[in-house]
Amino acid sequence: MSEPEAPVLSLSGASFGYDGTPVVGNLTLTLHSGEVVALLGPNGSGKSTLVRGMLGLNEHLGGEVTLGRSPAGREPDRRDVGYVPQRHTLSGTVCATAREVVATGRLAHRPWWRRAGGRDAELVQDALRTVGLADRADADVSELSGGQQRRVLIARALAGEPTVLLMDEPTAGIDHASQEVLIRVLHRLVERGVTMLIVTHDVSVLHDVITRIVALEAGRIVYDGPRADYEAHQHEHPMAMAHHHDHRRRSPAWWSGPADTGREVRHD
Repeated sequence: MSEPEAPVLSLSGASFGYDGTPVVGNLTLTLHSGEVVALLGPNGSGKSTLVRGMLGLNEHLGGEVTLGRSPAGREPDRRDVGYVPQRHTLSGTVCATAREVVATGRLAHRPWWRRAGGRDAELVQDALRTVGLADRADADVSELSGGQQRRVLIARALAGEPTVLLMDEPTAGIDHASQEVLIRVLHRLVERGVTMLIVTHDVSVLHDVITRIVALEAGRIVYDGPRADYEAHQHEHPMAMAHHHDHRRRSPAWWSGPADTGREVRHD
C-alpha cells in the first residue's frame, strides 16, 4: 500500500502576529496538490495576518509551518509560495513591460550577479501564455487594463514555479468582463494542477473553481470543509460580515500570553 501524498502546505498549531501578540493562533491546515481552497472571513478575522505569516512577513509565534520542498521541522523555503497581492493597478508604481514585471518572479531563483538564462526566459513566456497575455508581453503595464495587470501579477507568481499559489482577492476591483477572463485563467491553472489558496469575499464568483472552503473568525478556523456544506454551516453559525475595531492590541480569547498593553497592532 503506497504512502499518502504529503501536503504541499501544512500548518500545525501555528500562530502568527505582531510585536509578540498573536492575531491568528493554533491553526491546523493542510493543502494537498491540486486543491483550490477559498479563505473566507469578515474584516479583522485574521486573513491578512495568516497570509503574511505563510509568506514569512510577520512574526511566527508558535507551531509548525511546512512547505512542499522544505523538510518538516526546518525553516520553510518561501520560494515555494507564489504570491498574488491585492492590488488594483501597477501603472502608478511601475514603469516596465509586462514581460519585465513577470521576469522579476525569477529573481529569487538565482544569485543577484547571474543574468537571466534561457530557462528563465522560457518560464516567463510560458507564464504569460498561461494567463493569456503572450501577445501583450512587450506592452508597458500602464497600457494594460486593470484585469490585465492582475493577470500580469499572476504570471509573475507562476514564473517562480511555486508549489502553492496564494492569491489575495484576485477578482476584486475589476469589471465583470475582466472577472470572466480571470476565471478562465483560474480554470486553466486548475487544469494544470496548480494548488491555490484564494482569499476572497465573493465565493459566488469562484464557485466553479474552488474545491474547499476555510473560514476564519477572530483568529481561528471555524469551518474547513467542502464548498457544498458551507451554506448549511452559515445557517447554523452566522458569521458577522464586518467588525468594528478600537485598533488597540487585543489578545484573542484563545491566547494565554501577555495581557493587552494598549499598543496598536495590525489586524487584517
